[in-house]
Amino acid sequence: MKKILSILIALIVLGIVAALALAYAPFKPTPANETLAADWKAEPGRGEYVMRAGDCMACHTANGGESMAGGRGIESPLGTIWSSNITPDKETGIGNWTLDQFRAAMVDGVGGHGQQLYPAMPYENYRFMTESDLRALYDYIQTEVKPVKNEVQATSLTFPFNMRFGLRAWNWLALSGEAKFKPMAGDEQQIRGQYLVEGAGHCAACHSPRTTFMAQDGTRLSDASFLTGGMVDEWTAPALRGKDARVQKWTAEEIAAYLATGRNAHAVANGEMALVVEHSMQYMTDADLNAMAVFLKSMDGQPVEAVPAKVAAAGPRSMPALPADEAGKATATLLTSASPDMPVGARLYLDNCAACHFVSGKGAPEIFPELQGNAMVLGKDANPFVSVILNGTSVPSTSRRPMHLAMQGYADRLTDEEVAQLASFIRNGWGNKASNVSASDVSKVRKHTQAAAAPERAQ
Repeated sequence: MKKILSILIALIVLGIVAALALAYAPFKPTPANETLAADWKAEPGRGEYVMRAGDCMACHTANGGESMAGGRGIESPLGTIWSSNITPDKETGIGNWTLDQFRAAMVDGVGGHGQQLYPAMPYENYRFMTESDLRALYDYIQTEVKPVKNEVQATSLTFPFNMRFGLRAWNWLALSGEAKFKPMAGDEQQIRGQYLVEGAGHCAACHSPRTTFMAQDGTRLSDASFLTGGMVDEWTAPALRGKDARVQKWTAEEIAAYLATGRNAHAVANGEMALVVEHSMQYMTDADLNAMAVFLKSMDGQPVEAVPAKVAAAGPRSMPALPADEAGKATATLLTSASPDMPVGARLYLDNCAACHFVSGKGAPEIFPELQGNAMVLGKDANPFVSVILNGTSVPSTSRRPMHLAMQGYADRLTDEEVAQLASFIRNGWGNKASNVSASDVSKVRKHTQAAAAPERAQ
């Protein structure tokens, strides 16, 4: 008994020593991964372009708030994390940060005052960016962004997640390998696409799964789980890689169009991806959009066709709706018959959905997405799809496609049982194969939506 007690005391002492080491051991920042002259200056416009590529504005701008002034609540499994003010205001922003401090935040997840940043900030990905891009971004923020005095609400998570020094241990687990981009064995276009996807674009932050410790399970092309699908803020981030990835059935031209406009012949962007398109991707050059698309199509050695130099070209286009294919013919025939004894889910589809998505389930190209083979429709977690039925969704206006598209929600029109019947019908129509949705599943999503909307109504 005395021996066991001695071991327990020793373990407790070791734990305390380890905690103190994490809290007080000197921080050693990662050095620059590129040597630049002390007086190096980025070419005009580069810093703003890097900001757009990194999608800084989407997270660091609150709804109705000033650009980059922080205050947007980012939901995580640990609680709400409030984004910081990254304008050059010297009191509430980062106006007093040095370049070294800025690099430490981007690469190591350590803020200007030595505080560990929560990994809602995707430094797991930004650490692959070149020093020249980081420096261009720093100079842009410090000299071109409007300073905004805005004291952001402090992030206050429950114990033990409020003890930020523990993130040093988390970083040892999550930040594997060098903080440096490692190009694939491809051509210049593929390598540029890889750099944007892995680094500034931080696609893995949403589209890679998470480990037990909530780190990204795959941040580089060489990682087996890289871009194999994930979840973010209650939304499914579909797989971009692998034989079952719907995106791999698109052409590189269609992928580039989706990135630029949030829509193509198969799908429209919603949820977090809509914000990415609105604040980031629509501002990318055609060359970079094509590079990302080509990389995504060829990252596992697949052959990829040449892409047109112009992405999502403007002008009148004839894009007729497609008829039902062989897999969808039986469902289309059932819906066309409009028989009084057809299943409830089918009748609900005719009443509420067929006018836009058609009996073929193919939708209207670049306007209403196809439901046959749709990644969200077929998601293992049906909640995001149910949420869209209940609450609707929208696609932002972009410079290449200025029409703002919106789908109404049906929360006030359909009961939980009706939404369940409708969702189950769509998840199994036109050759789709996915689990059915129950009324209790819908009820949970409805209650979650109402709870999330309550603070907004109170304001």
